[in-house]
This record gives sequence, C-alpha cells and structure tokens, in this order.
Amino acid sequence: MCMKSWQALIDLEQSKDYFQALDAKVAGARAKGIQVFPPSEEVFEAFKKTPFDKVKVVILGQDPYHGKGQAHGLCFSVSNGIKIPPSLANIYKELADDIEGFSVPEQGDLRAWADQGILLLNTVLTVEEGKAHSHAKWGWERFTDEVLIALNERDAPVIFVLWGAHAIKKGKVITASQHTILQGPHPSPLSAYRGFFGCKHFSAINALLIKQGEKTIDWQV
Repeated sequence: MCMKSWQALIDLEQSKDYFQALDAKVAGARAKGIQVFPPSEEVFEAFKKTPFDKVKVVILGQDPYHGKGQAHGLCFSVSNGIKIPPSLANIYKELADDIEGFSVPEQGDLRAWADQGILLLNTVLTVEEGKAHSHAKWGWERFTDEVLIALNERDAPVIFVLWGAHAIKKGKVITASQHTILQGPHPSPLSAYRGFFGCKHFSAINALLIKQGEKTIDWQV
C-alpha cells in the first residue's frame, strides 16, 4: 500500500491492536504521574516537521533523551537553551571534521535539518525520565518499522542513516534498489570511537543528493 501522508500512516497504525495497547501503556504511565518524554504533543514531532513526500534523508536514532527538558520529538535534537548532550556533541565533532566551514554550534536544535527533508526518527518514540530504553518492546519498534516500510515503497530515493545496533537491525526492511543505506556505530561516547568518528556520512549524504539531482543539506544550525 502506497502512503500519501504521515497522518494516513499514523491513523492506520493507531487503529491496530498493538498500537492501542502501546498507547494505553504510555497514557497509563503518564496518568500515574511518571515523567514520560517527550511531552505527548511532541511524540510525533518528526512527522510534523518533515512531510512524507519531502523526506530525502532519514537519520535513525535509538530512543528519546531521558533527561528533563531534553527530548522534543526529533532524534539527537534538543531545544535551544538546553545543554548539548554528548551524542550530539560527537555529531558536531564529526561534522566539523567532515564538512568544510562547519562551525560547532552552541545550541542543539536540529529543526533546520528537518526543514530540509531530514526525518529525525528514533526507533522508540517515548521514554521514562532517567531510564534509557524503558519503553523498548512496548510496540514502538513495530510502528517505526511501518514508517520505514512506507518510505521503502516510495519511488523517490531516500538515504537511510543507521547509527548503532538498534538502527542497523531495522535496515532489513529497506530493500528497494533506489535507496541508499549508510551505517556505522552510534555517536554515543560509548561507541563513537569505534568508527563513528571518521565515517564522513555528512559529506556522503550531500554527494548522493547531488547525484540524485537534489539540493544538498546545509548542516549549519
């Protein structure tokens, strides 16, 4: 089935039993007073910022930041005024090494990337405060598989950037030959030195976009 919009996909998935169970679990946690990030109105922010037919690149993270005020629905991004998390600091470090003229920003809001056609997606879309991966296996993985399957069915080429084991595992649904997968270690301080640094994914993305006749990404934020 060929999707025309993210809202159509979200509506379809929300009608399924697995999503209703997931939704009830997340709502139940919030109702008990447990801090769940991001806030409910920002859970689908990545889809609002980057419409289905505008997606040129997907950057796939793991699950949202679990510190207060950090997660706002776009992977690796934090709102202006929030301290830059270590993974994003490492992304900036690689960008400075890879993209000529890139200067390391003092803020971590990546919405300018989303506006240029980068879907900033996590494999899991909610998390409990202070507990990384706490909403893993709740059903989000099935939902984000459906997102990737819908993009895989698109005729227009998409560049999928998979960092870390969780993201790489999901690459199995990307089967159409017009798409490209770039993969490597997660930019977290635990794994960045295993090959994230030096991956040159940002210049590779722009080289692929030029080849596809698309506008390159301005990485400066």
